[in-house]
This record gives sequence, structure tokens and C-alpha cells, in this order.
Amino acid sequence: MKIDGETLDQGLVRPRWRVLDYIELMKPELTGLSVLTALCGFYLGNVVPLDISLCLSLAVGTLLVGGGAGALNQYLERDYDARMKRTENRPLPAGRVRPTEVFWFGVSISFAGISVLILTTNLLTGFLAALTITTYLFLYTPLKRLTPVCTWVGAIVGALPPMMGWTAVRNEVTLPAVVLFAILFFWQIPHFHSLAWLYRKDYLRAGFKMLTAVDENGSRTSVQILLSSAALIPISLGLTVFGVTGLFYLLGASFLGALFLACGILFARSSYQEGSSAFGRTNLYARRMFSASLLYLPALMVVIVIDKI
Repeated sequence: MKIDGETLDQGLVRPRWRVLDYIELMKPELTGLSVLTALCGFYLGNVVPLDISLCLSLAVGTLLVGGGAGALNQYLERDYDARMKRTENRPLPAGRVRPTEVFWFGVSISFAGISVLILTTNLLTGFLAALTITTYLFLYTPLKRLTPVCTWVGAIVGALPPMMGWTAVRNEVTLPAVVLFAILFFWQIPHFHSLAWLYRKDYLRAGFKMLTAVDENGSRTSVQILLSSAALIPISLGLTVFGVTGLFYLLGASFLGALFLACGILFARSSYQEGSSAFGRTNLYARRMFSASLLYLPALMVVIVIDKI
């Protein structure tokens, strides 16, 4: 019997695209960042020969928790995602998956991730993972439609993974863990605000109450970016103050913090200037601020690793 080549190709390709859709539902960029920062916290908190199995368990658990939260967030916001150019092609608004599938997928891997962390690390790490999911879904997600404060709540969610890494190996929240939390917390403000400024029309269209959606010239946004960037310098140095990093990290973190702050200053200066050209410069510096945020955090983690070798 002759098999139609096109039909066979469609049969082979469709499952592949379904897998890619489910990967996209897990928000791989954000989830990957959560895993990396969790592993950084684990590495920094480790004081004995590295436990590879514990490290892998942390990575898998964090991956499942982050992916589950991402899928459930897209389930809750599927109608709003359909209104935004940046998100209209996601699997749910594009109609490639059904809402019930996404709901149960998100619930299943979320519980699996929490279970992995409780059973293989400790109860405290599992609790922080559960706190991450509940805060993301039941505080940050609805607050996006109510108040610009949502960004600060969202920053709490993104700052918990490195603390989870620390507690996975130490089973306690100490001052260095708090410093790790604070670094991620204040880093997220310029990171998100610079991105949100570039997509402010999308947020307006979807009805999200982001600060950038109600800030006409970017001056209010720039103040938060500037203050958060400035705060990162002394906060990041806290790791050396509390004795978990040395001189190399102290110098590296200071240098990276100064460069990051410089980007915030340029964005702030452009937002307070007038005229159409000034508005264009604000967009330019917002893009540079976002790019700088993508470089700052990985570079800081590299400095931490090198310092501890």
C-alpha cells in the first residue's frame, strides 16, 4: 500500500511541534534563569564536596516548579495574551493547545517539582518553591491588572530561586541567602521596567497596569530603574561582607554594578529631556538597559564561581 508522503510528514511533524508548544508553555527563558540562579545559590552555599545528585535534584525540581508556574500563568492570562503582539502567538491564544490541557499540565509538573524538592532536598526548599508558585499565580498575576505595585511583587517571585539553592544545601535561611534574594530582587526592577517600556503599548492594549503604561515620558520609570541599579552595588557587596566571597568578587561586582548604574543614569537623563528626539533616545537607552541587565546577572554569577574556585 502506498503511503502519501505529505500525510506521513504531517504525522511525524505534529508531535514534534506539540512538544515545542509545551516547552514554550513552561517559559523556558524565565525558567532557565530560575534554574541557573538556584544552582548559583547552591554552589555558593556548598561547603563540602559537591553533591551531584542533590544538585541535579535541585535543578529538576526548580525546572518543574518554574515550568508549571509559567504554564498556569499562561492559562490564567490566555485572553490577555491574545491582545498583545508580543504574546499573541503563544500556544494558547494561537489555539495550538486546549486550556484544559495546559491547566492539568501546569498543575501536574508544579506538584511534581515541589515533591522532588521536598523528598530530595528538604522541607524548607519545598516550602519556598510552593511560595514561589502561589505568589506568582495568586498575587502577581491578578495585580498586573490592578496596580503598578505588581512589578515589585513579581520581583519577590524571581528572587526566591537563589535562596532555594542556598537552603537546598544549608537547610536554613542565613544572611548570605538574604543577600542573594536582594540581588535578584533589585536586578529585576531595571530588567523588567526597561523591557516593559519597550512594550508599553502592548500592556496598554491588554489592560495591564504596569508603571510604563501610565508613565508618558518615562521619568517615573527611570527613577525606579536608577534607584534599583544604585542599590545593587552595596547589596551585591554584602556577599563579601558576610564572608562567602573574596576580593576578586568584591572588585568584579563593583565594576559590573558601576556599568549597570551608568546605563540607568543614561535612561534617566533621556526621560527628563523634551522633544520627539528625546523620546527616541529614551527608547534607545531602554533597549540598552535591558541588554545590560541580560549581561549583568550572568557575569555576576561567573564572578561568583571564579571567586570560589
